[in-house]
Parts: sequence; structure tokens; C-alpha cells
Amino acid sequence: MPTPPTSAATPASTAGVPHEQLANAIRVLAMDAVEAAKSGHPGMPMGMADVATVLFSQFLKFDALHPEWPDRDRFVLSAGHGSMLLYALLYLTGYPQMTIEEIQRFRQIDSKTPGHPEHGHTQGVETTTGPLGQGLGNAVGMALAERLQNARYGDALVDHYTYVIAGDGCLMEGISHEAISLAGHLKLSKLIVLFDDNRISIDGPTDLTVSDDQLGRFKASGWHVAQCDGHDPKAIAEAIAAAKKSDKPSMIACRTVIGYGAPKKQGTAATHGSPLGKDEIAGAREKLGWSHAPFEVPLDILNAWREIGKRGQSAFADWTKRHDGAAQKTEFDRTQKGELPEGFAAAINDIKNTFAKEAPKLATRQSSQRVIDALNTVLPELIGGSADLTGSNLTKAKAANPVKAGDFTGSYVYYGVREHGMAAAMNGIALHGGLIPFGGTFLCFTDYARPAIRLSALMNQRVVYVMTHDSIGQGEDGPTHQPVEHLASLRAMPNLLVFRPCDSMETAECWALALAAKNSPSILALTRQAVPHLRADAAVANHCARGGYVIRPTQVERQATILATGSEVAIAVEAQALLEKDGIGAAVVSLPCWELFDQQSEAYRNEVLGTGARVAVEAAGPFGWERYLGPIGPKGGGFVGMMGFGASAPGPDVYKHFNITPAAVAEAVKARL
Repeated sequence: MPTPPTSAATPASTAGVPHEQLANAIRVLAMDAVEAAKSGHPGMPMGMADVATVLFSQFLKFDALHPEWPDRDRFVLSAGHGSMLLYALLYLTGYPQMTIEEIQRFRQIDSKTPGHPEHGHTQGVETTTGPLGQGLGNAVGMALAERLQNARYGDALVDHYTYVIAGDGCLMEGISHEAISLAGHLKLSKLIVLFDDNRISIDGPTDLTVSDDQLGRFKASGWHVAQCDGHDPKAIAEAIAAAKKSDKPSMIACRTVIGYGAPKKQGTAATHGSPLGKDEIAGAREKLGWSHAPFEVPLDILNAWREIGKRGQSAFADWTKRHDGAAQKTEFDRTQKGELPEGFAAAINDIKNTFAKEAPKLATRQSSQRVIDALNTVLPELIGGSADLTGSNLTKAKAANPVKAGDFTGSYVYYGVREHGMAAAMNGIALHGGLIPFGGTFLCFTDYARPAIRLSALMNQRVVYVMTHDSIGQGEDGPTHQPVEHLASLRAMPNLLVFRPCDSMETAECWALALAAKNSPSILALTRQAVPHLRADAAVANHCARGGYVIRPTQVERQATILATGSEVAIAVEAQALLEKDGIGAAVVSLPCWELFDQQSEAYRNEVLGTGARVAVEAAGPFGWERYLGPIGPKGGGFVGMMGFGASAPGPDVYKHFNITPAAVAEAVKARL
């Protein structure tokens, strides 16, 4: 078992309170809260208390009374299981919402101290972490956003660092490779990662599972690297100060002892994810020289921490003066609030009018690119990108310039083949504020990005995922690239808007809705293949805003309803024509967004769905359609779509092969009359 590193360095002190006592306040709050909750992770907070104390007392630019200050440094606890480290810091530095009562209610319902930090739930939490590595990916996005905004507004308004505490688990996760590589490539020099190098995981010593040279790994990706004794405040401070001078992102490996201070358990996996127990806590109090009752922080130590929480007040006041006198104040404030500009609605209406006049037969990914072009000058805060599929996703506006190391004036990020890293970075960009990120890949590869998409939804972040090649219409690349189950799995995710437009008009409307949804991420599922223009009107009203509507009423008495999304709406319209030749009236309903449709009144939904037979057609699996069709079967609703994986062939041939045709839809309707 490793022993605590020793050093002859003189500890830092604040207001006469030695560094050790400041750090020990974090340790005892962490072990007391975990003990009271009977669950949690005391080891990391106890081990990283020294590093966090140095960071907050000497380097982090923040004002506890103004947690939303746009130019604050960002602190990301990527190792989110150590949440009590963050909660202790928020309480000690004086964030108004974080009281000692909340610390005592750790992991209880409706407390501000959930098991893992949750953005939007707890003041001072920059991002939701817990799934390891996500915070590191978010931090890359935050650091990128800082540089992008700095290029637009200058040092006077935007000039701050992003600090991350990451553990060995974060660095074992695959997303870490993508995030580290991207940050090094872009030379995000204001990103500093503090690696909790305690060499312990849940299963035991990390040498059970990993032997990577982490310093060499980061260095190979273009990072400045250093290592220090994670219990020596002077060494920690020197390492951070050196990192701030580097022109590269920095990783500091802080050699620590997990559970530092626990007499029998420190340095072992026993401190990782379980309460220490009363006897071990008593021993830790004795070893740390902390004789105070549980949750009691002596006034002199608490006051010293509260002074740390005020360190940034003068910087905040100076920034406020600069902000109030800035020529770009109005635009800066608008984008920070996430408000769309006055010209946004007009730009959407203009492109809709253009589509109405042209009636183009385009793939919806092509229609999407035209919408992006139309919005590029109206929405300067739009930051686009693609995971090495720019020419396929069509996510780059013609006038957009690339973002690259040393030049952050551009608005398009070439993310490379890093779908997960892209999604996590976009979350960080959105969380940072002032920018709206969108990025593309194939819909099938949402699987690679799903953990970050889920966190977009959980955190209520406006991130737009442009997911093209959305069905078997993808064609020749075959079943590895043809999504089947993906729409259903994405629709199952709470607070995620899944849009699948059927033509150019719906594509413009869905883009408008995605950008207007300040508290939800969106998927734009777009076709590879061209689809006919079905909507001739260019009304100001956004039909897709209701999630579903009758796109083609029947010309005879309505006996049935055909439901469809995306490219299959055209198939439904052709089926309607076949049925009407036989005197059977079937209305066609386009359902571009189930989530919005489900929010409509019951009366509206019943009106749209009709009372007769119902058949749905979608080039995907049937899961979920029961909510509109009832039980699917010969005596229930009909479904024309995929029952297995796709096949490699030209798109039209694949549709015929799987019998997703107008004739099949018409027959399914007739069978239910």
C-alpha cells in the first residue's frame, strides 16, 4: 500500500489558517456525509482535498455570490463519483444554495447534493458528471467555447481557464482518447487537467487492469505534462502555475493517496465507494487532528474558506465595468441568454418561401444544408461540425470558415472520427454559454455518441445532432450503416426531440424548432436519398410544431389513416392515391416529431389520427408505433417497415426487397377495413 508522500515545503495558509486545516475541512465533510447517507465515495475527495484547496485558494477565478458570471473559470469534476469534494467546496466558499443542511442531506430526495453532480440542479455545478470521461469531454468543449468567444469579443469580456479533476477511470474510458486528441490538436492552452493519480480502482490496484504511461500518452497528443506530489501544496501550486504558462493544454499527474487520513483504509479500494465506518472515521479524526463533531467546521476555518470564496469579487467588479462599457454588450448578452436574434424568424420564412417556389426534389440533408446557409449570417453563434463526414452530412455552411489551432474566428469544427468526443464537446460548448453547437454523423453512429446525447437531454442543453443517412435508403453501404432500431431507441430517451422531416419545407421547420428549443437537444434524422416536395404552402405557421398533422386529406370519405415519417411520407402519399382509385379514403399524417405530437391536446391528436383503420410506414423497426396504432397485427394496427437488419444494394432496390412500397401500404389498409 502506498504511503502519503512527504515534503519539506512550507504549506500555504489563508487568513492565518494552515493549508492542512483547510483541506481537512473537505475531508471530514466528505466522510461525514457519506457515512450519514450510508453510501457514496469518500476516497477521492479525501485524496484530492489538497489539490482542490490549492486550486480554489490560489488559482480559480470565481465569485461564489455570482455563480453565473460568464468569465469565471470553469471547474469540472469529471470523476463525478467524488461529488462530495465539489459539494464541500461549494459550501465552504459560500455558494448561497449550498448550506450545511444540504451537505447533511447528501444523496437524499430533492437535496442539492445528489450522488453525482447535476448541472441545473445544484448551483455551481458546471456539468453533470458520473459517467466517467464525460466531464473531460465536456471540458474540451468549454475550453473550445472560451477560445471561440474570445476571438469574437476579446480579452476584456472572455478570458478564462477550464480546470478538470479526472481519475484513472476517466482516462481508461475510450472517450478520453477522443477528447485528449482533439484538445491537443486545437492547442487549447487554457485547459488544465488535474489527474488524481491514486492508482486505485473499485476492483483494487489499477495495475490489475491498466499499465498506460499517462504522461506519455498526453504528451503524444500534444499536451504539456507534469507530475507532482498531490499532498504538497507548494508543488501543486508550482505545477499549476507552470501549466498556465504553456501554449498547450496541460495535464498534471497528482500522486495522491485515496482516502488520505483514514488510518487503516487509506490507499486501498475500501475507501473508494463505501462509507468508512464509525471506527475508521474516529481514527481519521484523530490522525488529522480534527476533534470537532460531525458536520462541524470551526468558525476560523469556515471564515478562511469564505474569504477564498470572495477572492474573485474584485475581478468580477472589474469585468462588470468592462462589460457595461463594451460596444458588443447587447450581442454578448443576447447570446449568453440563449435568445435567438430578431432576424431568425424572417430567415426561416424566407427559406420556406424559396422552397415553396422551387418545390425541389432534394435529400433532406441537402435541404438542411440550404437552411444552414440561410442561418449562417443571421445566427453568428452557430458552431457547426461533423465527425469526418462533412461532405455527406452537409453540415458546413458555404461561408463558414474552419476552426483551427491559433485561429478561432471560424465557426466550423472538423471533429474527425470522434463521434463520442464531438457530442461531449458540443455539450461543453452549450454549457459554456453564448454559442449553439450542431454536429453531424450518420444516424447509425448515434450509438457511438449516445452517452453524451443522453447527458444533453438530462442537462436540458440545446445541442443539435444532424444525423443523416437515416434508413435503409442509405443503400449500398449495407446493414452496418443502415439504422433500424435507432429511431425507437432515441425516441425512448426523455427530453430528446427526434425530428424526421419528409421534405425541404419540413426540414426548415424542424431546424427552426430545434434552435428554438432552449432546454432540449434535438436529433435531425435526414435522408441520403432525394425525396419529393410534398408541402406547397409556405405559411408563417410551423406545422411541424404540433409534431404531427394531416399532410394529405382524403378526397373521399375517410375510412383509414396512414401514418409516416421522413422519406416514407412520400410512400404513404402514393399509397393514398392507389386506395382512392378503389374508392377508399385514407388521410396521410406526417409525424415528424412524436415528442411534440404527444404534447398536443387529446382532441387534436384524435382529430389527426382519425377513427378508422390505422397503418404506419417507416423504414425502421416497429417498436413504439403501438402508441398510435394500438396492438400491431391482423386485427389491430398495420405496420410496414423493417423486422430485421438491412441489406447492401441501391436504396430503391432495398426498399423493394423489404416490401416497403406504396402497394404494400395500400394492401395493409385494405386488410383492416
